Amino acid sequence: MQITEHIASLSEEGRLLAAAAEQAGPGASVPTCPGWQIRHLLRHTGMVHRWAAAFLTEGHAAYHPDGGEPDLDGAELLAWFREGHSHLVRSLEEAPADLECWTFLPAPSPLAFWSRRQLNETTVHRVDAESALGGPLTPVPATRAVDGIDELLTGFHARPKSRVRSDKPRTLRVRAVDTAATWTVRISEDPPQTVRTAGEGSAEHADCELSGTAEGLYLALWNRLPLTAVTLRGDRAVARLWTDNSAVTW
Repeated sequence: MQITEHIASLSEEGRLLAAAAEQAGPGASVPTCPGWQIRHLLRHTGMVHRWAAAFLTEGHAAYHPDGGEPDLDGAELLAWFREGHSHLVRSLEEAPADLECWTFLPAPSPLAFWSRRQLNETTVHRVDAESALGGPLTPVPATRAVDGIDELLTGFHARPKSRVRSDKPRTLRVRAVDTAATWTVRISEDPPQTVRTAGEGSAEHADCELSGTAEGLYLALWNRLPLTAVTLRGDRAVARLWTDNSAVTW
């Protein structure tokens, strides 16, 4: 996906998140984030938006801490969230192509990294906000879902921080049936190693395969849909290894 597409989609996802949050109300429970209410979701996501925007506008060359979550609620909190989201979108739109600042995953450029990262951050939390309403979720286009799976598997879980480990080597295959994308995830005592291929993927044996639409896989891998939302073949324990240990902070 192109940076401009990421930014346009981020703009829309933030609007959808705010609309769902407003409809649900600040005290509504968020089923996909046990223990959270909408107010916690808005505070967290709004804080992340401002944190990310600071790298874009202030050019921090190293990690810079966030400003913390506000002690706001109700309409004031919702307005604060919308203001921060709009500021993030503007910061991305106005950033130079040769922007230099800190990032924490491989990417073609810092601008490509932050536009992609904040799009996926906001999409996942938009799903959280909509889950509080109990109705259908706004669809995630397949191209975007594949890009989000890439970031999760080849970015976040390639890092030493990943807790997806196994004393016995295991292989998880992820296959998006509505695209040409297949991922083979090798799990061991070290951080997972993921290879993306086209079509049915590698002929290598997989202990477990998750298949489904790119959207279904994207949300299941981010633990926003249960494993029953996709098709599971093989050793369910390998899939549980993922769901029990794959939660990401940053």
